[in-house]
Amino acid sequence: MAVQKFEDLIVWQKSQDLAVEIYSIFRECKDFAFKDQITRATVSISNNIAEGFERSSNADFTRFLFFSLGSVSEVRSMLYLAIRLNFVSLEKSKSILDMTNQISKMLYGLINSMNKNTNN
Repeated sequence: MAVQKFEDLIVWQKSQDLAVEIYSIFRECKDFAFKDQITRATVSISNNIAEGFERSSNADFTRFLFFSLGSVSEVRSMLYLAIRLNFVSLEKSKSILDMTNQISKMLYGLINSMNKNTNN
């Protein structure tokens, strides 16, 4: 089955799930600058997937997938900082870190498949 719209992409769906989790975890965070940064970064993941999907070429889509990778790495980095600042427990962060790693792997897989399609 061919993907018809970005909403069909599992990586987009998972990144939306991640955003919901991040918003839930940091809803009560009093460090508004931190909360703003991590929520913006997490929203950027799915938004870049969506925006890239609607671009006119595989090369443009791939470029936006790399932007998403950067955002998921930023979220992961901020989660490590959140642990050190005691904004989130190590236990709670483990499942979120797993989500970010899974999304990264999926993005790399999609990028590789786009590159194969471009090279053929």
